[in-house]
Amino acid sequence: MIAPSSNTVVEPVTGALLAARNDVSVHFTRIRVTSISLDPADTRQFDQDTFTDAARLLGDARVDVVAWNGTSGSWLGPGRDERLCRAMEEVAGVPATTSTLAMLTALRAFGSERPGLLTPYTPDVGEAIAVNYAEQGLPVRAARHLGRTTNYDFALIGDAELDAAFDGLAAAGCDAVAVVCTNVRAAHLAARWEAGYGVPVVDSVAATLWRALVLAGDTTPITGYGELLAAQR
Repeated sequence: MIAPSSNTVVEPVTGALLAARNDVSVHFTRIRVTSISLDPADTRQFDQDTFTDAARLLGDARVDVVAWNGTSGSWLGPGRDERLCRAMEEVAGVPATTSTLAMLTALRAFGSERPGLLTPYTPDVGEAIAVNYAEQGLPVRAARHLGRTTNYDFALIGDAELDAAFDGLAAAGCDAVAVVCTNVRAAHLAARWEAGYGVPVVDSVAATLWRALVLAGDTTPITGYGELLAAQR
């Protein structure tokens, strides 16, 4: 997995998701990402060459799958991530995915037609995500964007703020909620939200792991973190 340099959530949460599995190992490298906005200085953090260099190094470890564990494709466009996956597959010699492509696949697996977005980002980034989701046949019903730009700060968002945002999305009639950011600590809330609201949750960290495992041929259920991993659909 390739992670943003300032991300403090994705590695420990992925480890927690796999705590009961002694047959899976996850290996990380990082690329430099410090802030999220639509400014070209920030979007250049996600140039393809950066990822192919990282994927080539992971290929040396003979991993089964390479994943960009970041959601930049959500606002820069899933087509960009599809091209990125092809480039990573070429240099690493294994299947590749990204958080954005995993989340779109998961939302479709749930049959979502009016998803909600929960992000730490500013509204303009959120609107770019909504446009891309609509182009993918997933028109956004409602969104809650928490207005941060510094990637490190996303990890500091607490359960109470996330609970309030999710409550608003469920009340708006969303048929699934996508938590878009791999530096938001929400995977542990998914099962509680689903039980309380009856709305499927697609958390970025959980979805990336889910899709990576599927690509590796592993569909063993992982319980305690929501329906997506429990059903391994």
